[in-house]
Amino acid sequence: MGVPRLLCRCSSVLAVVGLVLNVAGLCNGGITSSFVRKVEKTIDMPLDSDVFSVPPGYNAPQQVHITQGDHVGEAMIVSWVTVDEPGSDTVLYWSENSKQKKEAKGRVTTYKFYNYTSGYIHHCTIWKLKFNTKYYYEVGNGHTMRTFWFTTPPEVGPDVPYTFGLIGDLGQSFDSNITLNHYEFNPTEGKTVLFVGDLSYADNYPNHDNVRWDTWGRFTERSAAYQPWIWTAGNHEIDFAPEIGETKPFKPYSHRYQVPYKASNSTAPFWYSIKRASAYIIVLSSYSAYGKYTPQYKWLEAELPKVNRSETPWLIVLMHSPWYNSYNYHYMEGETMRVMYEPWFVRYKVDVVFAGHVHAYERSERVSNIAYNVMNGICSPVSDQSAPVYITIGDGGNLEGLATNMTEPQPKYSAFREASFGHAIFDIKNRTHAYYGWHRNQDGYAVEADSLWFFNRFWHPVDDSTSAQS
Repeated sequence: MGVPRLLCRCSSVLAVVGLVLNVAGLCNGGITSSFVRKVEKTIDMPLDSDVFSVPPGYNAPQQVHITQGDHVGEAMIVSWVTVDEPGSDTVLYWSENSKQKKEAKGRVTTYKFYNYTSGYIHHCTIWKLKFNTKYYYEVGNGHTMRTFWFTTPPEVGPDVPYTFGLIGDLGQSFDSNITLNHYEFNPTEGKTVLFVGDLSYADNYPNHDNVRWDTWGRFTERSAAYQPWIWTAGNHEIDFAPEIGETKPFKPYSHRYQVPYKASNSTAPFWYSIKRASAYIIVLSSYSAYGKYTPQYKWLEAELPKVNRSETPWLIVLMHSPWYNSYNYHYMEGETMRVMYEPWFVRYKVDVVFAGHVHAYERSERVSNIAYNVMNGICSPVSDQSAPVYITIGDGGNLEGLATNMTEPQPKYSAFREASFGHAIFDIKNRTHAYYGWHRNQDGYAVEADSLWFFNRFWHPVDDSTSAQS
């Protein structure tokens, strides 16, 4: 597998075409796809499948994954599990142009969940990395050292192109494997995965079978060990099970998947922010308290004014439960959070909100529903060019299957919807234009079933040298 490479296709002609297509895309909404996926049961891969195989050797590191380790991309968190004994907590790393190995010391944790005891979970942050540099790294010791690599992002800046992959609600079924395979071989190669929640679905098994966390970690290692996955907590990460004595929410998830939440002054790992290239990414928690005066509310209230669109023109929000959803699954579950935060998203001109939870695909128009008060009765979404595009990408392929039952008629806020598994790519070109494409699993690697040009409303469409507008 190769590190995803950046495809830079910017030109003045492309910018003009992009603007035209963006306007057209926002006017021609209301499409329910005519594509009908063959109805078939979603089936988990057997535990002896090669995608779950344990690496050979005594105490060999497994479930290796990485994520951004600071706010700007100069650090990386490396995580892995050893089973037989703690082993080494050190990561050896070196840049592509250097043979001198450096060391970073990590820490080891374990946890118990009902009748399950985890392996030794290692987390190690590598600091002071150079931007836009390929690094190799080794974990383990003796005869079971394993070597991987990653490429750091370019330095943060307004015209830095960068390509993100989008995956949600993945699980570990045969369809999950197809989704991950399609993402890996997409010719517009993603450099970082924005993952919108619901990882292993271990809680779907008796007693929240935590062995399924181990198999999922080995399944996703083929991508997550080589490029950072930016984590969002979903409902299947809560693991609140008082009937078996488990009353601490998010226990397995928070032990296994570390995020740099303190770098953005967050008080919990379920909401945080990072900068990456020309994007500012805010991760929110649909399943933590978010009402007024709660820690998440106070953090977001302070965080949004900090976003400098002259530096990071693209403002992306990740959450799990969608706010705009026209399927009869999880319908309006995100409504109270929308009421709390949507006015802020409009005020600060969030570009796009990615969510999961609904196991299908949907893209909204730019709409808002913020005019209502208890007396005026104005409670229908309206077209709003200051509002984000809302995209539901909860179609990774998990055992629960597709959401196929849609509300009829299709609401005006819904631009495109389809009950299929897939993934998406968000390809930032420069400060003004980004190209988005959704890929269904049934198609060839390069085929887009839905696409849209994004025009960044924070920058003047002609003179890119102008300062950011409010």
